[in-house]
Amino acid sequence: MAMSSRELWTALHGMVLGAAFLLCFTGSAAGLWMQRAEWATAQGREKGMRLLLSGAWAMALLAWLTVSVGTFVIYPWYRAPRPAGATELAVYPKALLISDPRTADWHEFGMEWKEHIGWLAPIFATGVAVAATVCRRTLADEKRLRQTMLAVLSMAFFCAGVAGLFGALINKMAPVR
Repeated sequence: MAMSSRELWTALHGMVLGAAFLLCFTGSAAGLWMQRAEWATAQGREKGMRLLLSGAWAMALLAWLTVSVGTFVIYPWYRAPRPAGATELAVYPKALLISDPRTADWHEFGMEWKEHIGWLAPIFATGVAVAATVCRRTLADEKRLRQTMLAVLSMAFFCAGVAGLFGALINKMAPVR
């Protein structure tokens, strides 16, 4: 079974970059969770900080790569306008979706949501990475800061998860070929 170059880009976008982003969330969350003054020695917190910083910055970088590939490489193929008189809609995913009232909501709701919520993930992830870098010395003693960072980290995960879910479902209905 051969994959077209567009299918390879789509797999890179979702299955490689997107999945790696979601995995980095685990390292970031674990590193952030370990930053508790009452749980570990200073040496243990330093190890947790390295995990947090590497996970958070990797997550931010992967989020920016994922959303950039999706927006600037795959999205133009998805949105390609159907030429007048073209009857084969399989190569025009947006046109294929909106041509049938039963699938139009996949574009009208799903893709529109995906387009916007996907950009929030790298913004939130970068915010956590910057906050962890700036506050690395005091993070263990600042419970409210850790809780806030964990909430923002979770929002990045949620946004990426929603965008990924919609992307997978939309690609199932109207694949970019």
